[in-house]
Amino acid sequence: MKQTDSKPRGRSFGGTMKAIAWSFIGLRRKSDFDDDVEGGMNPFYVIIAALIGAALFIALLVFVAQSAVA
Repeated sequence: MKQTDSKPRGRSFGGTMKAIAWSFIGLRRKSDFDDDVEGGMNPFYVIIAALIGAALFIALLVFVAQSAVA
């Protein structure tokens, strides 16, 4: 007999990147946030996505600063 698991399936890395990107901007639906809290995202994916997002944000700031000074 096969048992079915009632846990929701976690997000893929791409889905996690999308969620982190919307979180950086500050636009996130409450229902999506609730899904994340209930275990919808892999913590490892969250850490990697946040590091990538922070690196991109810093690179953007450096580029804007260099463009403004030049």
